Amino acid sequence: MPSPVSADLPAAQPPGRGSVEALLTQTRRLKGDVDAVRRDTRNDGADPEERWQRALYDLALHQLEDLDAHLAQLRDGPAAEVAAPAEAPALRAAPAAPGGSLLSRVGSAEWNLLTDEATWSGELFQILGLDRDAPALTLDELPSLVLEEDRPKLTAMVTDCLVDGKPIDGEFRIVRPEGSVRAVHMMGEPVLGADGGTASMWAVLRDVSELRRCRRTERETRDSLQRHRRQEQSEHRIAAELQEAVLPPWRGSLRLPHQGPRTLDLAARRFPAATSTPLGGDWYDALELSDGETLLSVGDLTGRGVAVASGMAMLLGAVRGMALAGSPPGELLGTLNHLLDATVQPALGSAVCCRYRPRTRTLVWAQAGHPAPLLYRDGTGRLLNAPDGVLLGATSGAVYGQAVDTLRPGDVLLLHTDGLVPGHGPSTAVDRLLDLAPRFGAAHTAQDCLRTLVEEFGGDGREDDACVLVARVTA
Repeated sequence: MPSPVSADLPAAQPPGRGSVEALLTQTRRLKGDVDAVRRDTRNDGADPEERWQRALYDLALHQLEDLDAHLAQLRDGPAAEVAAPAEAPALRAAPAAPGGSLLSRVGSAEWNLLTDEATWSGELFQILGLDRDAPALTLDELPSLVLEEDRPKLTAMVTDCLVDGKPIDGEFRIVRPEGSVRAVHMMGEPVLGADGGTASMWAVLRDVSELRRCRRTERETRDSLQRHRRQEQSEHRIAAELQEAVLPPWRGSLRLPHQGPRTLDLAARRFPAATSTPLGGDWYDALELSDGETLLSVGDLTGRGVAVASGMAMLLGAVRGMALAGSPPGELLGTLNHLLDATVQPALGSAVCCRYRPRTRTLVWAQAGHPAPLLYRDGTGRLLNAPDGVLLGATSGAVYGQAVDTLRPGDVLLLHTDGLVPGHGPSTAVDRLLDLAPRFGAAHTAQDCLRTLVEEFGGDGREDDACVLVARVTA
C-alpha cells in the first residue's frame, strides 16, 4: 500500500535502518530478560500475588513480542517477510501463514472512495479469517463481520474520519467465518485528493485478542489479590481483637485481684510477628485461684488465623475453668489433650501450666511438648528439669507428669513460647535467654526484666508470634 498523505500533515519519514536495528536489539535483549524472570516465577496457582505477577510478566512479554515483530517489519520495509518470534509461542494469536509472511496480527487496508475499490494486505485477510483469493470488503461490507453491538462504534469512527477528517483509533470485535470472536484495533486517517477532498481512507488493523486476554487475566488476578488481602486484613483484625479480649493486659505489670500481700510480681507481653503474617495461637495467663494459689501458663496452638485464635480462646477458657476447679497441672494437661483430640478440626498444641503455692513457695508444674520454664537466682540461670509430656492432641490418653520446685524471694521465673528469640533454634534460644541472668539479677521488678527482653528481642522483622510471662517472687 502506498504511503498515504494525511489530511493535515505529510506522512513522517521512517527512521534510518541503523536506528531501528538498535531499537530491535534492545527490545530482544529486554524480551529475553523478561522471559527469564517469568520462567523463574512460580505458577502453581496457590498464591494470588504470584498469579498476578505471572499475568503481568505474560502481558509484558506479549507486548514485547509485538514490538519485536513491528520493528522488524519497519526495518525491512513493507515488502519484506518477517519470521515469527521464537520466544513465547503460546502468546501468538494465530499461526503464521504457509511459507512465511508478515506478522499475522497486523494488516493494512486502503479504501478508495472515488472508485469504491478496497486494497487489503494478506495479513488482514488472515486476521479476519477470509480467503485471500476473495475480494476485499468495501467500507459498506466491512460491518458484516463485526459483532452487532460493536457496529455503531465502527460506523461512528469511519464517519468521523471521512466527514470531519478525524483519525481513527478504536477497537471492535469481529466474528470470523468459523465462529471465533477476535478483538481488532484499528488506526487510520483520511487521504486527500488533488482537489483537497477526501479521496480514500487507509488503516492499520491489529488483532489484539491475546493482548486483551492477558490484560483481563492481569486485572482478574489483581482483583483476586486485593480480595485476598482484604480478607487477610479482616481475619488479622478479628484474630487480634479476639486475642486482646481473652489475654490479660500486657501493657505493664499484671495485677492479680487478691487483697493480701503480693507474693508474685508479674509482667507479660505478646511479641507479634510482622503485620502481614496472620496471628498465631500463642497465649499466656496468670490467674489467682480461690485457695490463694496462682495459675501461671503459656502455650501455643499450631496454625494461624481466626480459627486458631478461636481455638486458643477455647483452650485458655478450659485451662482457667479446670484450674479454678482445683485440677493439678498434670491432670489439667491430660484433659486439654482429650479436648483437642476430640475436636472436629484436630489441632496440635504445646503448653506449660504451673500452680504457685505462696505458703511454701513451691511451684508445681507440667508441660506438654513445650519449653520448660527458666529460673534465675543470684545472677545465674538454669532450665528447670521437665517432667514427661507430649504435644497436646498428638495421642489419645496421654499422661502428663508433674515436677515440684522450691523458689526463694528474689527468684525470677520465665515462661515463654517458641519464637521469643528470632532466628534461633530451641537450644540456642535458651542459651541467649540464660545469658540475661546478670541483668535479671540486677532488676528490681518483673517489668524491668520484661523491658530487658523487649530491648533484646523486640525488634522488627519477627517471623513468628511469641508470648512471655515473667514472675518474680517477692515474699
